[in-house]
Amino acid sequence: MTHHLFTPIRLGNHTLPHRVAMAPLTRSRAGQPGNVPTAMNVEYYRQRAGAALIVTEATQISQQGQGYAWTPGIHSEEQTQGWQAVSDAVHDQGGIIFMQLWHVGRVSHPVFQPGGALPVAPSALPVPGKTFIIDAQGNGAWGDVPVPQALTLDGIRDIVSDYRRAARNAMAAGMDGVEIHAGNGYLLDQFINSSSNQRDDAYGGSIENRARLLLEVVDAIAAEVGPARVAVRLTPMGRFMGMGDVSPEETFGYIVRQLDTRGLAYLHLVEPAMVGTVKEEHADPRRDAIIQQLRAAYHGVLMLAGGYGRDSAEHALASGRADIIAFGRPFIANPDLPVRLRGGLPLNAPDASSFFGGGAGGYIDYPAAA
Repeated sequence: MTHHLFTPIRLGNHTLPHRVAMAPLTRSRAGQPGNVPTAMNVEYYRQRAGAALIVTEATQISQQGQGYAWTPGIHSEEQTQGWQAVSDAVHDQGGIIFMQLWHVGRVSHPVFQPGGALPVAPSALPVPGKTFIIDAQGNGAWGDVPVPQALTLDGIRDIVSDYRRAARNAMAAGMDGVEIHAGNGYLLDQFINSSSNQRDDAYGGSIENRARLLLEVVDAIAAEVGPARVAVRLTPMGRFMGMGDVSPEETFGYIVRQLDTRGLAYLHLVEPAMVGTVKEEHADPRRDAIIQQLRAAYHGVLMLAGGYGRDSAEHALASGRADIIAFGRPFIANPDLPVRLRGGLPLNAPDASSFFGGGAGGYIDYPAAA
């Protein structure tokens, strides 16, 4: 049964025909130089326009915001024009598309930073992880992340302005809205989590202070494009990239209550076991309780992601746990995923070796159902 998966829902300014959304998926295939979307990227999104909602791959708001090789941006005219072709292709198929706005913070490398500077973060604390860089031969490689520099107050203000400008560019590119990436251990998540934020000013210490930057970004973007075109993605209790708040129920409870007052398009939560490479046995056992707590606190449209299949997605919708389910890897190998889920058809298996970087193989050559 897929009764709930295939019922319409109102989201912001749009009525979605069903509840199967495409989650943001970094694929590292932006055109060079300039990290500009290409005709191949246009075809990738066009093929998947049957999703109720496409959330684009994470898209950096500035050069400083980049942390991985060949990821697209939305801070130049060329990038904006490239994304316009993507949104046109999706709209021509009757689809809806939001752009995910991204600043990686400390999860970066000087090779990406203006002038070879150190990456920025709330505090000068290293991240226990690697990032996908370009080596001396021009190939993708995993590189160590250096100790970042702590942001100044002026630097924080500049980042809020960069988010607002990126949202303006996304609208110029024809996007239907933007999703603010505030999870997975990237910059806004670094400010939220007590493990990565040791500031003693207005952006650190208390829950209210640690949430301040996210809420300033939300309000700045909402003022620019309207709250019905704004969404936020959070990863409560996620452990990816050194995250782990000492009191996630209080921290994320406060944030979600604040977001609930702002009339956003939707809130997107990622189930903790599916954040990055965290496996089920390492997930926090409180994950179900906190998702239920946040569901109760948020009265708008709630999207959940995290390894869902057809039956588990249907159950989550039927039980009221979520309003929309975002599918990630299934959309990589199944551009017609909603058709397959509705018809109970078998799914193609994705080729993990082609997830990051490369050409058309494992990107736009997966077959549709016969």
